[in-house]
Amino acid sequence: MTHDHDLVLRPTEAQTAAALAPPPGRTGGDLVVETLQGLGATTVFGLPGQHALGVFDAVRRSDLRLVTLRVENNAGFAADAYGRLTGEAAPLLLSTGPGALTSLSALQEAAAASAPVVAVCSQVPTPGLGGGRRGHLHELRDQQASVRDIVKSVHTARTQSQIPSAIAEAWESALTAPHGPVWVEIPEDVIRAETVIPQVTGVDATPHDLAPRPELTALAAHWLETATRPVIIAGGGVVRSDAAKKLRQLAERINAPVVTTFGGKGAFPWHHPLSLQSWLEDRHMTGFLEDADVLLVVGSGLGELSSNYHTFLPTGRVVQIEADLGKLESNHPALGIHADARLALQALLETVGVREDPYAPERVRMVLGEIEARLADQGLGHAACPERQALAAVRAALPARSPSFWDMTILGYWAWSAFDPAHPNTMHSAQGAGGLGYAFPAALGAAVAEPGTPVLAVSGDGGAMYSIAELATARQHDLDVTWLIVDDGGYGILREYMTDAFGTPATDATELARPDFAALAESFGVPAVTTSPDALRADLAKALATPGPSVVVLPTTFRMFAPTHLA
Repeated sequence: MTHDHDLVLRPTEAQTAAALAPPPGRTGGDLVVETLQGLGATTVFGLPGQHALGVFDAVRRSDLRLVTLRVENNAGFAADAYGRLTGEAAPLLLSTGPGALTSLSALQEAAAASAPVVAVCSQVPTPGLGGGRRGHLHELRDQQASVRDIVKSVHTARTQSQIPSAIAEAWESALTAPHGPVWVEIPEDVIRAETVIPQVTGVDATPHDLAPRPELTALAAHWLETATRPVIIAGGGVVRSDAAKKLRQLAERINAPVVTTFGGKGAFPWHHPLSLQSWLEDRHMTGFLEDADVLLVVGSGLGELSSNYHTFLPTGRVVQIEADLGKLESNHPALGIHADARLALQALLETVGVREDPYAPERVRMVLGEIEARLADQGLGHAACPERQALAAVRAALPARSPSFWDMTILGYWAWSAFDPAHPNTMHSAQGAGGLGYAFPAALGAAVAEPGTPVLAVSGDGGAMYSIAELATARQHDLDVTWLIVDDGGYGILREYMTDAFGTPATDATELARPDFAALAESFGVPAVTTSPDALRADLAKALATPGPSVVVLPTTFRMFAPTHLA
């Protein structure tokens, strides 16, 4: 006797095949999009190009938010900022040849700043790979060779079945410490062809933890606990690993003064009694660091800017915690600890004892006072320094939690040393690679990452011309970015460098014809105002409080404080 519940209706072979068959019209581009979504992406940046249209068509049919900029390099800067602020991998969609090459300086900045960008780039059709010169549009003999020395890793999908694995491997690489940009290449014919591969549903990319070796952190803890004059240099690795609170705990436990590198701005509270702030380009700070009997360097390679142009020569023991193995002990012998800053600081906190030092805050006040006196001797004291007054106006107008992005301009150089970022991961610049045009497109990416939060970009007139086209992007996407353009009629910092080095600038190179920036912004439908040093605070505050994009133009000429590494 058969009961109803004993009946099992198994699907026929045809029914099973029909259920597994992909919907008609799916292509390799859909595999790209499905993989990105499976890995957690919600937003992609990029620019369409002929070979990559299959990917953009798949994006159009998906739930991904597409933010298109006007230049590939600027799209890369936007993705960089999105990755810095969110800690997530930021997809960057590129096309073959010129589109790929135009993105390189943005990828160099992402590499220097350890920003997790996943560049997915098209390639010429498969028959054109391998160095054969078939004359395809956008053809390069070896496109990967152009990026291999810039990005963290390179991945290729030559068939549709390889797409999910290639992107997942790249995603994992981008998010494993040290973070960085990665590159995925897919030929046009693989992207555009219909696929029989089922929808991507099971994809995973788990970043590897980079934990310190315990015998090294135990020794470092002993050195710090028994030191007479310990000092901490906190770099960008502290910010990227979200370790600012652990850094503060350690500094307070051992009473060690802390200076932050320009990439580590915000890693330690600016007005803390142990804060040396960020005055690294100063001989008094260099001497203070050299006098430390134990120097803990966290998340910094002590490169050119962090070492006062390689004039810093430590005399005591050095402990260096660095996730990038290539930077470990690259400039100074040290007890090198290859680890993520957060995990290493946690290990130190579990081991190090309390070190009493009632004189540490006084030593901090003394060196900051010496720095202030040197600036005053140049006529750059607080009361008489237009550059510092401008920074104070920016700080007063900018909400404490709002991110700011600074171009390679004189006011940006001042900000490296003198600007209070208020919170970790809120001040960013292009000081990693040092290219122009970073601030505004990066600020656009930040506005996408943090909707509802006003964002500030600061550029000179020379740097602004690199990204002026992105005013259209800001208006199109209605992004909440205020752009402060300091108009001094040229490449101001290069004008100063040439005058210092050669006695006079090459005016044909440093002096620039430029537009009426306020009128140009208005032509894009972006409200703009021309301000003055006295009105800067009020005009910035008004622009930042008004939703949507805006431009504030400050016609003035700033000057830089005298360098100390030549003394």
